[in-house]
Amino acid sequence: MGAGGRTAPDSGVIEGIAAQAYETIPAVLRARADDVRIRVEEFPSEDVMREMALETPFDLLGLYQGVPFGEASVSDVHHDIDMIFLYRRPLLDYWVETGERLEDVVRHVLIHEIGHHFGFSDADMERIEGAG
Repeated sequence: MGAGGRTAPDSGVIEGIAAQAYETIPAVLRARADDVRIRVEEFPSEDVMREMALETPFDLLGLYQGVPFGEASVSDVHHDIDMIFLYRRPLLDYWVETGERLEDVVRHVLIHEIGHHFGFSDADMERIEGAG
């Protein structure tokens, strides 16, 4: 069960929230992020947990994987699609713990991870999110 005794949203619902949130993020972020794919997973993979030295799978709400926009070169062979992973169970735990709207939590994580695509600092992302 989720917040208030409701059933926890499944991955499809989180994907829908992310798609709606994407449309509301500042144009400066959307302008060059259309090639980034958003994927909802239950938890980070064991490889990600190891690489990021996470204590628990609940320590990460989302992750950008790819070559940051400013670091990509036309001569680079790009083998993978740039991805933003949203981790459903950690997102739901955070949602329940904070009482924030799930839409706001997903939007915040999405903006943060898209910011990594652009190589922005956390301070840059906070400023951009506040402007949106």
